[in-house]
Amino acid sequence: MSDDDGGHGRVRASYDTVAEEYRKRIGGELAFKVMDRALLGVVLEEAAGGTVADLGCGPGHITGWLGERGPAVGVDLSPAMVAVARREHPGAEFRVGDLLALPAADGEFAAAVALYSVIHLEPGELRPAFEEMRRVLRPSGVLLVSFHLGTEVRTLDEWWGHRVAVDFRSLETDTVADLLTEAGFTVTARLERDPYPEEAPTRRGSLLARRT
Repeated sequence: MSDDDGGHGRVRASYDTVAEEYRKRIGGELAFKVMDRALLGVVLEEAAGGTVADLGCGPGHITGWLGERGPAVGVDLSPAMVAVARREHPGAEFRVGDLLALPAADGEFAAAVALYSVIHLEPGELRPAFEEMRRVLRPSGVLLVSFHLGTEVRTLDEWWGHRVAVDFRSLETDTVADLLTEAGFTVTARLERDPYPEEAPTRRGSLLARRT
């Protein structure tokens, strides 16, 4: 997308810029994220051997973890992130794409996860993004969405020594749940937790929802 497309071009360029550093700093995070692994395990059981999509996959560490346990596809806005993911996790499939126009067929995936990727969307883009996620899920497919809790919008122009231009939007659980419901999901589980010592100091929210 271009820089005029709702800021998505700026997000893409920012993640292209930090892709290698991001992998170094974040790529091993599942080792200490016990609760995240448990939630991903739920998603895998719900998928029952079907393909799981990792939407906003970054350097592909979540996709790679999923791919060791079943078929998985990672999607990310940043071509540089996708290049890193393909290099680091050659056993999984990766595609470049936007959350508002996913490169996938209707009903292609048994389940999907969107871990801290919707935080870069404008408020008015959340419901369309969830509707797009619903489109690519099979009937009764599950979606796991995780996000930073709150109402803050944090704008970065420097990230790990690199010049960037990206907003991080904290979200409220009820707001996300309502938007998922409006988009055609039934929310089946909610989780809020404190950060791990290794994480940025923000509370985290996760919602598990089923396509209706």
